[in-house]
Amino acid sequence: MPAVPGGLTYSAADAEKQRGVRRMKALATGLLLAVAAVYTLATWARTTGWGGGWAGFVAAAAEAGMVGALADWFAVTALFRRPMGLPIPHTAIIPTKKDQLGQNLGDFVGENFLSGEVVRQRLRSVGIGSRLGTWLSRPEHADRVTDELATALRGALTVLRDADVQAVVGEAITRRADAAEIAPGIGTMLERIVADGGHHKVVDLVCVRAHDWLVTHSDSVMSAVAGGAPGWTPRFVDRKVGDRVYKELLRFVTEMRDMPDHPARGAVDRFLADFAHDLTSDDDTRARVERLKSEVLGRGEVQDIIASAWSSVRAMIVAAAEDERSELRTRTRASILSLGDRMTGDERLRRKVDGWLEDAAVYVVTTYRDEITALITDTVAGWDAEHTSRKIEAHIGRDLQFIRINGTVVGALAGLVIYTVSWLSGA
Repeated sequence: MPAVPGGLTYSAADAEKQRGVRRMKALATGLLLAVAAVYTLATWARTTGWGGGWAGFVAAAAEAGMVGALADWFAVTALFRRPMGLPIPHTAIIPTKKDQLGQNLGDFVGENFLSGEVVRQRLRSVGIGSRLGTWLSRPEHADRVTDELATALRGALTVLRDADVQAVVGEAITRRADAAEIAPGIGTMLERIVADGGHHKVVDLVCVRAHDWLVTHSDSVMSAVAGGAPGWTPRFVDRKVGDRVYKELLRFVTEMRDMPDHPARGAVDRFLADFAHDLTSDDDTRARVERLKSEVLGRGEVQDIIASAWSSVRAMIVAAAEDERSELRTRTRASILSLGDRMTGDERLRRKVDGWLEDAAVYVVTTYRDEITALITDTVAGWDAEHTSRKIEAHIGRDLQFIRINGTVVGALAGLVIYTVSWLSGA
């Protein structure tokens, strides 16, 4: 498919059509020559008196046939080039008026095909919602759509650069966290937890772990107490004090673990309730929480965790998209089938879908109509005039040559009728 100037392509099919045009040209020209030969012979016969009365009829028909053939040859040729190279006005119409024709074509398409009302009526008559619902409700089509969506999703995730997405995600999370004050939300949530007693399990867990740790690390506790005693106290006193402190601490933790109504538990409840209240109403506490939030978000480790979240999400989505039995693809297929069934049986949903599609199509054609028509006019303007004429002639030239043939035949019949009427009138 060789390219020609101006972005046109001249394919093998175009070349074959051009050969057909040449054959039709030869046929039309041959018919003109045949009519000319008949005219010559009929005129000779009439002049010599050899042919009798019929020679005048034949000569008149042949003469009019030549005139019709020549007139139509001129008209057809004038579309694509100047007849015999003569600078006759209003000839070579396509090469000289190419840009204007492109502009008119663009305007015609814009006015008659890209108007909002035309697009809306056409889409409404098609009934896309009903057809789409019927198509989607078939399992093989739902499988195909699911496969295509999975392929598109994998392609999109492949094109995206991890570093860019991680930077965007990290910036978005950080900016959102900086813009929102978290203390009131935390305070409200903590108030509900304390009111519902949801923190009791946490306190139970802490007490159990503290008791177990004390039992396991008794020597460490007593050594820490003895190590903090003054240097002038005897060692046996330090051991006695350490042992006493350990036993009291173990007793306290054991009682707190085993007694739901232990005073220390009540103190924890009151502390949490007061802290929740301060988070929602105390400016100093809220300011401290915000400073802590900023310090935490500013740490490199936190930023690395936020940025790495995208890699985990991406790997999870790609794996789910590639696995035909994954929950993602299974749910997607089920949703497509459900949507198809609903669109098939729910008239209101079909009307909504049709309305959305109509509005979207009308918006596109009305918003970008000038750009679409400009594509036509600019493309035609960029074509080479000579090759444009060749390509157009290749597509419609055969029909135009039939005009020449018809002109020859119709001209001959008209000439014959006129001569006959004149002959009868003269008689």
